[in-house]
Amino acid sequence: MPTSVLPFLMFQGEAEAALAFYLAVFPDAHIDEVRENPATDAMPASKLTRLTLHGQSVLVFDSPVKHGFGFTPSFSFFVTCESEEEVRRLSDMLKQDGAEMMPAGSYGFSTLFAWVSDRFGVSWQLNCP
Repeated sequence: MPTSVLPFLMFQGEAEAALAFYLAVFPDAHIDEVRENPATDAMPASKLTRLTLHGQSVLVFDSPVKHGFGFTPSFSFFVTCESEEEVRRLSDMLKQDGAEMMPAGSYGFSTLFAWVSDRFGVSWQLNCP
């Protein structure tokens, strides 16, 4: 039986920059663990980091292997915010050099909602109920 289910973000050479960015964007974010995997005959060295965002553990991996895929908006982090100002602040920070799928606005299902992807391609849904 599984002991946990965690989001796993696989970057290709940008994990360190993404971690620094998320630590700057989310004031309560912190790194819990860093596991260095030394190179072997079969695989180059790699690093796995456990990041916590608002109490949610996220595994962040920098793949030494290049892949023909990246992140998709069909998987996103849904962030419940305490205020409209927080939705706007997070939206403004996260969408820099990224994309805005739904600008901050009232869409009938919440007070304020925004959907953005950051410069690394990770998707964020920001909601003030």
